[in-house]
Amino acid sequence: MDCFGTFFQLCDYGGTYDPFIGGTITGVPKGVEISIAELQAEMTRRAPSPQDFFSTKREEKDQIEIESGIEEGITTGEEIRFKIYNRDVQPNQALLHVLKPSHASYTYKMKYGIQDNSGIGRASARQTACRVVAGAIAKQVLKPYGIEFQSSVDERTTEKMRQLEKEGLQDDTMGAVVRGVIRNLPPGLGEPIYDKLDARLAYAMLSINGAKGFEIGEGFHAAQMLGSEYNDTQNPDFSFNSNHDGGVQAGISNGQDVYFAVAFKPIPTIQKEQKSIDFDGNIVTFSGNKRNDICVAPRVLVVVEAMAAMVVLDFLLIEQNRKR
Repeated sequence: MDCFGTFFQLCDYGGTYDPFIGGTITGVPKGVEISIAELQAEMTRRAPSPQDFFSTKREEKDQIEIESGIEEGITTGEEIRFKIYNRDVQPNQALLHVLKPSHASYTYKMKYGIQDNSGIGRASARQTACRVVAGAIAKQVLKPYGIEFQSSVDERTTEKMRQLEKEGLQDDTMGAVVRGVIRNLPPGLGEPIYDKLDARLAYAMLSINGAKGFEIGEGFHAAQMLGSEYNDTQNPDFSFNSNHDGGVQAGISNGQDVYFAVAFKPIPTIQKEQKSIDFDGNIVTFSGNKRNDICVAPRVLVVVEAMAAMVVLDFLLIEQNRKR
């Protein structure tokens, strides 16, 4: 299993070709009311839709099966175990021995010695379903604190998506920028020096499949600004006149909205014919099987929110433990 988090932790297992995926969640306090309907609603946001132009045609309902840790909608304080069955598993046999470009084929071969693509299921975005389960639970735990998580597709990405759909081009894929906001976060969360809030958010977001860039606050635009333009000055009541830092200063939340952006590369599997090599180094020509997403948006939005919620709850529990 692979794990994320310290006090609030997700450890998950399984891949896209396995009978099911699942995991364990630790750190959820006892006695928290958890709505299974709300969990399932978050899963529906991530689930593929055959009617969506940009979504895979793979049909998965992503029904969560809670095995332990929640009884009659209340957490028991024990680890939460869950399972999600893979219902529509159709491996593309034509690509089984192809080193798929910009995918995990070559790196998994070199690291683990695998000899075909049946061994790279953990690298599939199917794994993000487990993240959404943990994130949905984290959101419900954080609800009494008034902390909210929102995400949206960047305007330029949205415009490109409209253009692609208008032209009906489904033989290629495209990248995306997703913007996230964390509202009502109390000041004081973050663990400098090496576990800053913004550093952990970057770590969390860049662990999502296909993520290639992260910025918080003004991000890269800050490099073009003067200090007199950038500095978030304060008033006598300690309120801020701006929020160029994106709600984080010295790695610690300052009480303002935390806003950030995540850049995702185009999905590697495309329907256009490509030339590459197989696992033995032979030149091959291949194409996808029309079961890939065209863009990670909008399905990745709930994944971004989930990772943010996991980070925030983890830091909140760390802070509460410190004050005991």
